[in-house]
Amino acid sequence: MNNKLKQDEFELYDLKIEVAKAHGEFVCHHKVGDYFELSGENLSIPAGQTFTIYSLAALLPLLPAKQRMTDPNDFISTDTDVACPDPNCSAIFRIKRMKKRIFIHNEVSVIPLKKRKKI
Repeated sequence: MNNKLKQDEFELYDLKIEVAKAHGEFVCHHKVGDYFELSGENLSIPAGQTFTIYSLAALLPLLPAKQRMTDPNDFISTDTDVACPDPNCSAIFRIKRMKKRIFIHNEVSVIPLKKRKKI
């Protein structure tokens, strides 16, 4: 974590999630190189590309954890590949951490921060 952050700031990684490879045939109409990006809570898919809701459903629970700073020994820090949830599809998705972005608490939440006691 960045020690230079103000008390109401926090960092998240932007993520790029792409179809990295296949061990056989694609069933879900994936194409190697297709991707979407996540910045904060905003997901964007390039024009002309699609992602099945089933693949998104498998990937979405991992993304908030992957956005956050984690211990270097945590599997979230080291593991990047996720299999397509369709057992008949061989697509492998890769979650890449990109740049860090600073967020301000009151710009993403209506719940006020409580003052922290200095230790």
